[in-house]
Parts: sequence; C-alpha cells; structure tokens
Amino acid sequence: MKRGKKYAEAAKLVDRSVQYDVADAISLVKKTAIAKFDETVEAHIRTGCDGRHADQQIRGAVVLPHGTGKTVKILVFAKGDKADEALAAGADYVGAEELIPKIQNEGWLDFDVVVATPNMMGVVGRLGRVLGPKGLMPNPKAGTVTMDLTKAIADIKAGKIEYRLDKTNIVHVPVGKVSFTEEQLAENFQTIIDAIIKAKPAAVKGAYLKSVTLSSTMGPGVKLNAAKLMA
Repeated sequence: MKRGKKYAEAAKLVDRSVQYDVADAISLVKKTAIAKFDETVEAHIRTGCDGRHADQQIRGAVVLPHGTGKTVKILVFAKGDKADEALAAGADYVGAEELIPKIQNEGWLDFDVVVATPNMMGVVGRLGRVLGPKGLMPNPKAGTVTMDLTKAIADIKAGKIEYRLDKTNIVHVPVGKVSFTEEQLAENFQTIIDAIIKAKPAAVKGAYLKSVTLSSTMGPGVKLNAAKLMA
C-alpha cells in the first residue's frame, strides 16, 4: 500500500522495535496524526482467543469517562409508551415495522447505534443481513436490547462503546479524538483495557493480550507493551 510523504515522515517518529508504555504511545499517536481533520484515536487489541468457539467470544460495552468525541445517532425500535420514552431520552429516530423497507430496500443507514426493546427483536431480526455485517444488531450483552431505554440512550450519548472480537480475533475500538488531552485519552484507554481484561474467557489458554496497538485514523501504529497491561 503506497503511503504519502506526510505518513512516511510521521512513521519515522515511531520505533517499530520498541513496545511503548501507554503515556509515551499516546504522545506519539498525537504527534503522528497528520490529517487536516480531528482524527479518531483507535486501539487494536489482538487476543489469544479463538472466536470459532462460543466459550472464547468477547463482547460487551463500556462507557468511556471522556466520551468518544463523536456525536452518535441512535435508532430505537420501540412502540407505544416505550417509543415516547425513547424520544424523550434523546433518540434520533424511533420506529417499528415501518422502518424495515426503508432500511432493507432504500439502504437507509443514517445511524450509528441501534437499540431495541426485547419485544421488538422479532422485527429487528428481519434486518439481520443488513445490520449484522455492520455490527449494528442490538445485543443484550452490549445493553442495546433493554426495557430501560432512558439509561441505554444516556449511556450511549455519554460515550458508551461496544467491543467485540472480529473474525481475526482482534478487538478494534475508538479511544477518543486526537484533540483530547493525553490524560483524557489515557483514562479512556485504561477503561477499555480494564473491561477487556475482565471479559477474558476462562477457556483461553496462553497469552490473552497478544499485541496492543494505538493509532490515529490516518497515522502509523504504535505498539504497546501488552504484558505490562496485564500486570
């Protein structure tokens, strides 16, 4: 993959043979963010899990103390009083069956998170092929299938993020924005790592955190000392 001159200059600042501690890594990520927009700082956590086994899956959610720096659009599937509750709590879109054709046929996906009451999951299930691959299916473990819509919406607006294994057993999560202070990014990152360590499946043998890398959207990856994070 051909990279630009700016990227090459930024990459020179990162010593690939070094595993940095969190503070130094965050400082480097901020220095190597070269885009003209406020890039997202991302963590990429390669685990020792084998996601093909149900007892080695990782999935959950955590509220970042300083949020994600992103305005999140929430779609809620609910009816009656619950629909009113969702609107009052600040959901961007609320609906039921009538949204199915809009999403399925018109390709409407102008939302970042989908929340549903349990009784609406039969309806939402019909959108599995569209929402599933995009990681948008509501899930009880992530707190997005719930009767307490007020809390779910408040948490998401406050900076709640989902984490889950991808097909290569890596967890990709946003940590914040490059414009955040180093302290804010460090606190958000620690919150994520604590949650993922706590979620370690009992069936995993050997090293749980194989590698942890921080990067900005367009910047080079900075490797952390994964063993130190587990200590």
